[in-house]
Amino acid sequence: MKTIFILCGVVLTIGIVWLYRINQMPNQYGNFIGAPPAEVSQLIGKPKDFLRKTVAIQGVIREQCETMGCFFYFHEGDKTLRVDLADIAMNAPRKNGHQARVEGQMVKYGDGYQLEATAVEFK
Repeated sequence: MKTIFILCGVVLTIGIVWLYRINQMPNQYGNFIGAPPAEVSQLIGKPKDFLRKTVAIQGVIREQCETMGCFFYFHEGDKTLRVDLADIAMNAPRKNGHQARVEGQMVKYGDGYQLEATAVEFK
Protein backbone atom coordinates (compact mmCIF):
# COMPACT_ATOMS: atom_id res chain seq x y z
CA MET A 1 0.00 0.00 0.00
CA LYS A 2 2.85 2.36 0.86
CA THR A 3 4.44 1.66 -2.54
CA ILE A 4 1.21 2.57 -4.33
CA PHE A 5 1.03 5.94 -2.52
CA ILE A 6 4.66 6.70 -3.36
CA LEU A 7 4.12 5.76 -7.02
CA CYS A 8 0.99 7.95 -7.21
CA GLY A 9 2.92 10.83 -5.66
CA VAL A 10 5.73 10.50 -8.21
CA VAL A 11 3.28 10.36 -11.15
CA LEU A 12 1.38 13.37 -9.79
CA THR A 13 4.60 15.36 -9.35
CA ILE A 14 5.75 14.57 -12.88
CA GLY A 15 2.34 15.61 -14.25
CA ILE A 16 2.40 18.93 -12.37
CA VAL A 17 5.93 19.73 -13.57
CA TRP A 18 4.96 18.87 -17.16
CA LEU A 19 1.86 21.15 -17.04
CA TYR A 20 3.90 23.96 -15.51
CA ARG A 21 6.53 23.77 -18.28
CA ILE A 22 3.89 23.81 -21.03
CA ASN A 23 2.24 26.90 -19.56
CA GLN A 24 5.59 28.69 -19.31
CA MET A 25 6.27 28.71 -23.06
CA PRO A 26 6.72 32.26 -24.31
CA ASN A 27 3.90 34.01 -26.17
CA GLN A 28 6.24 36.20 -28.22
CA TYR A 29 9.04 35.23 -30.58
CA GLY A 30 11.31 37.60 -32.48
CA ASN A 31 11.49 41.38 -32.10
CA PHE A 32 8.76 43.72 -33.28
CA ILE A 33 10.06 46.83 -35.06
CA GLY A 34 6.79 48.72 -35.53
CA ALA A 35 6.24 47.77 -39.17
CA PRO A 36 3.34 49.45 -41.00
CA PRO A 37 0.05 47.56 -40.71
CA ALA A 38 -1.50 45.70 -43.62
CA GLU A 39 -4.59 43.57 -44.09
CA VAL A 40 -4.42 39.84 -44.75
CA SER A 41 -6.66 40.39 -47.78
CA GLN A 42 -4.13 42.86 -49.23
CA LEU A 43 -1.28 40.36 -48.88
CA ILE A 44 -3.35 37.60 -50.47
CA GLY A 45 -4.72 39.81 -53.26
CA LYS A 46 -1.51 41.59 -54.28
CA PRO A 47 1.44 39.68 -52.81
CA LYS A 48 3.94 41.14 -55.30
CA ASP A 49 3.27 44.63 -53.90
CA PHE A 50 4.60 43.44 -50.53
CA LEU A 51 7.62 41.38 -51.62
CA ARG A 52 10.49 41.90 -49.17
CA LYS A 53 8.65 44.73 -47.39
CA THR A 54 8.15 44.26 -43.65
CA VAL A 55 4.49 44.58 -42.64
CA ALA A 56 2.38 43.85 -39.56
CA ILE A 57 -0.82 41.79 -39.71
CA GLN A 58 -3.07 40.04 -37.26
CA GLY A 59 -5.74 37.39 -37.41
CA VAL A 60 -6.98 34.07 -36.12
CA ILE A 61 -4.59 31.13 -36.42
CA ARG A 62 -5.93 28.26 -38.51
CA GLU A 63 -4.38 24.95 -39.56
CA GLN A 64 -1.22 25.28 -37.47
CA CYS A 65 1.51 22.69 -38.01
CA GLU A 66 0.63 19.90 -35.59
CA THR A 67 4.10 18.45 -35.17
CA MET A 68 6.14 21.54 -34.31
CA GLY A 69 3.89 24.60 -34.70
CA CYS A 70 6.34 26.07 -37.24
CA PHE A 71 3.69 27.51 -39.58
CA PHE A 72 0.00 28.38 -39.66
CA TYR A 73 -2.57 30.00 -41.93
CA PHE A 74 -4.68 33.13 -41.76
CA HIS A 75 -7.96 32.80 -43.68
CA GLU A 76 -9.69 35.59 -45.57
CA GLY A 77 -12.91 34.27 -47.05
CA ASP A 78 -12.01 31.24 -49.14
CA LYS A 79 -8.35 32.28 -49.51
CA THR A 80 -5.46 31.59 -47.17
CA LEU A 81 -2.13 33.14 -46.28
CA ARG A 82 0.61 30.83 -45.05
CA VAL A 83 2.70 32.30 -42.22
CA ASP A 84 6.09 30.62 -41.77
CA LEU A 85 7.67 30.75 -38.29
CA ALA A 86 10.66 28.48 -38.93
CA ASP A 87 13.29 31.23 -38.61
CA ILE A 88 12.03 32.50 -35.24
CA ALA A 89 10.07 29.69 -33.57
CA MET A 90 10.63 26.23 -34.96
CA ASN A 91 8.79 24.80 -31.92
CA ALA A 92 6.01 27.33 -31.38
CA PRO A 93 3.14 26.64 -28.98
CA ARG A 94 0.00 25.25 -30.64
CA LYS A 95 -2.49 28.14 -30.68
CA ASN A 96 -4.95 27.06 -33.37
CA GLY A 97 -8.07 29.23 -33.06
CA HIS A 98 -6.31 32.01 -31.11
CA GLN A 99 -5.37 35.52 -32.25
CA ALA A 100 -1.84 36.30 -33.39
CA ARG A 101 0.02 39.45 -34.34
CA VAL A 102 2.79 38.95 -36.89
CA GLU A 103 5.48 41.06 -38.53
CA GLY A 104 7.25 39.71 -41.56
CA GLN A 105 7.92 39.86 -45.27
CA MET A 106 6.19 38.29 -48.24
CA VAL A 107 8.42 35.80 -50.08
CA LYS A 108 8.00 33.31 -52.91
CA TYR A 109 6.84 29.89 -51.74
CA GLY A 110 6.35 27.13 -54.29
CA ASP A 111 3.96 28.46 -56.94
CA GLY A 112 2.71 31.24 -54.67
CA TYR A 113 3.74 33.40 -51.72
CA GLN A 114 3.90 33.23 -47.94
CA LEU A 115 4.62 35.62 -45.09
CA GLU A 116 7.97 34.83 -43.54
CA ALA A 117 7.61 35.97 -39.93
CA THR A 118 10.29 38.00 -38.18
CA ALA A 119 8.17 38.38 -35.02
CA VAL A 120 4.97 36.79 -33.69
CA GLU A 121 2.88 37.31 -30.59
CA PHE A 122 0.26 34.76 -29.62
CA LYS A 123 -2.74 36.16 -27.75
